[in-house]
Order: sequence, then structure tokens, then C-alpha cells
Amino acid sequence: ALCPQELRSGRFWQGVLAEAAATLIFVGVVLGASVAPGPLAPALAGGLVAGALSCTLGAPQANPALTLALLCTRKLGVLRGAAGLLAQCAGAVLAAATAHLALPDAANLVTRVSAAGTAGQALLWETFATFQLALTAFAAAEERVAPQGGLALGSAVAAGALAAGPFSGGSMNPARSLGPAIVTGIWDDHWVSQRHPWVPPRDPHVGMG
Repeated sequence: ALCPQELRSGRFWQGVLAEAAATLIFVGVVLGASVAPGPLAPALAGGLVAGALSCTLGAPQANPALTLALLCTRKLGVLRGAAGLLAQCAGAVLAAATAHLALPDAANLVTRVSAAGTAGQALLWETFATFQLALTAFAAAEERVAPQGGLALGSAVAAGALAAGPFSGGSMNPARSLGPAIVTGIWDDHWVSQRHPWVPPRDPHVGMG
């Protein structure tokens, strides 16, 4: 249900700002590492920053796929979820715009289907990688142990990126793919990175990836 009074809460806007900041940092780090050839550098960078952010900033989702899952299962309010989605997309676009200005080859910023397989294969790998990330995120949130949860979440991000990277770019995060696509105007097979599995979440404090 809509609760307009939420807009007057400082905690509400603190959470929205955390989503924007976490997505900005996560996407920025991954895009910076994407300059290196192969999936290893962005996978390690994404895993490390995801683990660090999961222990800070109030455990933001920083991933529209997880936020939508929380909305669909009514674990998150409509206004909070909608504001979080907008904040995540804004953070990703800002990170992509900064990377576009700072990095020499904008084409490396965009996740795309590689020559190693077809769009269908890329979708399967992206779905699998996102599914294992979501399961890890929900399990880590239920345990509520920050250091171990951060390690588990970072490992899931890195593992998913390494597994799916050679086929789809290993995004596992629609915001990570949407930001560079908007900034560069490159939308080739973008739908692969926007289709993610639904996993019933147990806690709104899940995220990253």
C-alpha cells in the first residue's frame, strides 16, 4: 500500500541515497575494471566491492532485480521500492557517464552477447548467475552476520561474473547494463541482461551484484 507519510521520513531518504551511492560505487568499480581484457578483472572487482558495500551503507540492494522481487512479494513498500529503483538507475547512469568520459573505449562498458555463444545461451548463463547470486544474498541477509555475509555475497558476485562473463558479460544487475547502454547508445542484445529469475526473498536487506 502507498504510504505518502514515508516521504517525510529521514530514514526513507537515507535509504534512497544509500541505493544511489551503492549502485554508483558498484557500477563505477566494475566499469573501471572492464577495461582489462577478459572477465577476471571485473569479476574480482565486482566481488570485492559487493562484499565491502554489503557490510556498509545499511546493506543496500543496489540491484533492480532484487528490489523488484521484494516489491512483488510485498517485503518492500511501493514508494520505497519505486524510489530505490530510480535511485539505482540514476547511480548507474552517473557511473557510466563518468566512465565514458574517463575511459578510452566506451564499447567495453556495455555488456553484450559474445561470439562464444548465442543470445539464448547468454540468457541461460545470465539467469543461472543471477539465480545463485539471489540465493546467496537472501541467505546472507537471514544470517545477519556482516563479515561472513559480505564474503559470501562477494564470492557469489565474482563466481557468477566468471561463469557468465564469457557469454553475456556476467551483469547479474539490470542497472549495471542499463547505465552504459543509455550513455553509449549501444543496445545490442540488451534484453539478455534485463531478464532475471524470481526468487522469494525473506528480508529487504539483500542486495548487490
